[in-house]
Amino acid sequence: MADLFHMLTDEERAFLDMLAIFCTREIAPKAAETDETATFVHAQLAALAQTGMMGANLHEPYGAGISAQALLRAVELVAGTCGSTASALTAHFLATDSIALGGDAALQARYLPAAAEGRSLGAFALTEPNAGSDPADMRTRATVEGDGYRIRGRKCFISNGGVADFVVVYAVTDPAAAHRGISAFVVDRGTPGLVPGRVERTMGLRGGHVWELDLDLHVPTENRLGPEGTGFPTAMKVLDNGRVEVAAMAIGIAGQAIDLAVEWARTRIIGGESLAARQGIRWQLADMATDLHAARLMALEAARQRQAGERFTEAASMAKLYASEMAHRVTDGALQIHGGYGFTRDFPLERLSRDCRILRIYEGSSEIQRNIIASHLALRTS
Repeated sequence: MADLFHMLTDEERAFLDMLAIFCTREIAPKAAETDETATFVHAQLAALAQTGMMGANLHEPYGAGISAQALLRAVELVAGTCGSTASALTAHFLATDSIALGGDAALQARYLPAAAEGRSLGAFALTEPNAGSDPADMRTRATVEGDGYRIRGRKCFISNGGVADFVVVYAVTDPAAAHRGISAFVVDRGTPGLVPGRVERTMGLRGGHVWELDLDLHVPTENRLGPEGTGFPTAMKVLDNGRVEVAAMAIGIAGQAIDLAVEWARTRIIGGESLAARQGIRWQLADMATDLHAARLMALEAARQRQAGERFTEAASMAKLYASEMAHRVTDGALQIHGGYGFTRDFPLERLSRDCRILRIYEGSSEIQRNIIASHLALRTS
């Protein structure tokens, strides 16, 4: 196979080689137990901090400054060893991206150094019980009070929310302005009135916890990201980044599933021959590999546009849509090749199948991605 990452620098290649070894040795061995016990991935994130991965999405002076293509591959490597760790990591990226894209220099200097070094963990609080796919329906309100804002509302499905050191909260400051009236604020852990609910009992990514957050709190004005009303465009830019990272997660999980299926087909003997000798299995594996390759190419194109400073909303949505749907097909196919063994918890396929299911929902469901892509088609043909 051609080198799809030929654009990477020698330094980026060295970083990724190191990360691959590190994840295999330090992250992968904990994945099954993490899923079984539903223990939050504190230890894995602390370990990743040693590699510089917690700031890999940020540019200098705060982060590693690697390219978008290298970041894509890095997230893929983490997800290929533990989906829960990749989920918590990329949720942290959403929070730090929000500050990097929407915050002023003072706010960036307050939060990003510790976040990039893994000394603090971030969360991104956009989704609400009645405003998931359409942020314009957001009910959380931020009203001027004294030297800052009183924020009241409720957020749900917030990755890292109950353990984060800071939460980027999106709230309505001007109800009459719809999405143009949304602003963003950084809320520190321990702020009175920031109350995490219980950890949601999720189907997969059981070590990457999500919480409901109840909000009735005060934040100073300097904790607002940019001028009032700029929260929505900031969130949309952050989600463009996040969708490429979800695609990377899907590629990493699917890649692991294919590797397991190939090894099983080679070594599983039925009727005196390996499964790999049977044309039906060989064709199924070939289709899975082709599907994975196509997803990686789409994600790389989105990453290329991101790196070039181009508008990459459509490419990000296409990559996220295709890769997340691909991961479902591939993990299901890999489980099928394993037969009854794949359905047991003694083998990792059932965990991979559960972990990848949410990828078709969060950061905008597949249906939302189709709406975004269709809107770009309408713009081109109008």
